[in-house]
Amino acid sequence: MTKDDTELRDIEATAVELATLAGSEIALALGGMLEVRYKDKGGVESLRDPVSEVDEKVERMIRMVLAERFPNHGIIGEEMDARPASGGSAYVWAVDPVDGTTNFVNGFPMVAGSIGVLRDGMPVAGAIWCSTGHALRPGVYHGRIGGDLMFEGETLRRSGNSAVRRRLVGLPTPASGAGPWDARKTGSAAIECAFVAAGLLEATRFETPNIWDVAGGLALLPLVGGEVLERQDDGWARFEGFGAPPAQRSWSKPLILGTAPEAVLREHLGG
Repeated sequence: MTKDDTELRDIEATAVELATLAGSEIALALGGMLEVRYKDKGGVESLRDPVSEVDEKVERMIRMVLAERFPNHGIIGEEMDARPASGGSAYVWAVDPVDGTTNFVNGFPMVAGSIGVLRDGMPVAGAIWCSTGHALRPGVYHGRIGGDLMFEGETLRRSGNSAVRRRLVGLPTPASGAGPWDARKTGSAAIECAFVAAGLLEATRFETPNIWDVAGGLALLPLVGGEVLERQDDGWARFEGFGAPPAQRSWSKPLILGTAPEAVLREHLGG
């Protein structure tokens, strides 16, 4: 095993631990009386952007673990200021302690905790705790570049029912159908990323994702031969990373993720 393999294995293990931590806190609090505030957007409360006490508590816990184990790695979190990498480290952790916060504060049980790790701007490891999944129970989907897609430490063998002639896709707004698929909306970008990797969705599209919403999921797609397309000024192109660290926190571009052929994704989801 090379030094790089060992390093990524250790990083993946920590990502799984942190996603599991987020999931434990979410499960404890779901359905309870949460303290909730709304983010300030230009001096006005944005009622589409709630923040719960759990979001902030879990992000603080995650940052404490990373400060101890990977003090030179950068951190980008939804709720707190970014911590730049130091000592020449190429790694940045993008963390979303509660993805699907609107679902969460309303007690709607489609919630995730997402941990993504970038190296030179590209996702190389990810762990996503989902409140439910292919096994109809909570658990963590995870993996690293060069490894396999895993669920709770076991290799996930994707399978589909050949008798099902219309698969599912996730869309930014509810719709009954999208080309050859039926459409669904979960309210959690991280869940939809994990579900594409696991084979529960064949594709999904996001209009204005943040790096912490999708970094963990984008690390999983290559493990199952998936495609990730990013909207550029001149059309859709293959995703090439989140750019250099100064621009990563503000990154937000339309994405298409899927395991269908690239031409099919472009034709039916790229309009």
